[in-house]
Amino acid sequence: MQTEKNNFAYLALVVVCIVWGTTYFALRVGVEAFPPFLFSAIRQVLAGGILLLLLKLAGSLKIDRNLLPAQFNLGILMIAFGNGIIGWSERYIPSGLAALIVSILPVYIVIINYMTHIDKRKPNKYIVSGLLLGSLGIVLIFRDNINDLTNPDYFIGMLLAFGACLSWASGSVFAKCKVPKGNVITNAAFQMFFGGIILFGMSLLMDDYSELKATETESIWALGYLVIIGSVLAYPCYVYALEKLPIGMVSLYAYINPLVALILGYVFLNENITGITVLAFLCIMGAVYFINKGYRNKNREVVPRLYRVKK
Repeated sequence: MQTEKNNFAYLALVVVCIVWGTTYFALRVGVEAFPPFLFSAIRQVLAGGILLLLLKLAGSLKIDRNLLPAQFNLGILMIAFGNGIIGWSERYIPSGLAALIVSILPVYIVIINYMTHIDKRKPNKYIVSGLLLGSLGIVLIFRDNINDLTNPDYFIGMLLAFGACLSWASGSVFAKCKVPKGNVITNAAFQMFFGGIILFGMSLLMDDYSELKATETESIWALGYLVIIGSVLAYPCYVYALEKLPIGMVSLYAYINPLVALILGYVFLNENITGITVLAFLCIMGAVYFINKGYRNKNREVVPRLYRVKK
């Protein structure tokens, strides 16, 4: 039974890896016609509302009021500050650079786990090797964007994107280690809905509504895609994978998302795949292998240690 649950968790993670690799482009299209916080607010409130409505119609909506404060906090950390600010940053930095910054997520998570003593064991050589390989792969993929880091016009967007990634990582660690488990879809729905409400408040304070061009067809399609596929489908998958799998393994989606974006560019936009691209692919696959192996080894280390203590 446990193996079956893990299989579903791995499937959920695959969905996240593929779907969220497409959302950077859709988000960039959306914020061309919408103020960025308003766009994200509409997306998240609609997605959370749809899930809550479906749960209600199915008779599966069971609200544990004791868990709502935790879901509200996760909505702030992951949806409002994490996802929402990434959308805002794409007004000022390329979507590729945003994906590059978010790919640092596994590093953040390993550091947060260790610094907060949630995981008191030092990262082993496999995890460290995987983090280094993954970072190298991302740099190779977006080598053309590296020069943008020196452009002062990108500085604020880049800085806030780093902050958004840190907020998402903090929320992920909090959700994994500090929040009591509940219904996955209900939790995801409330996180998106609460986060969307906060984003509406941020929009009122920071957005310029003179930029609103809501009649542009491409942005409407981008919004619909992000609501249904990017949020209603993929976000519950992320919450489920986070609950069932080691957090370091789940964070690997941040390495794979940029690779998915690259493949989509090759298939649909006739972008070239070079020898360096192939090398980047091998680095990222190596990162997945080593981090997965590292966490498996860390889990196996617990049993002998406990056995020695009992003796």
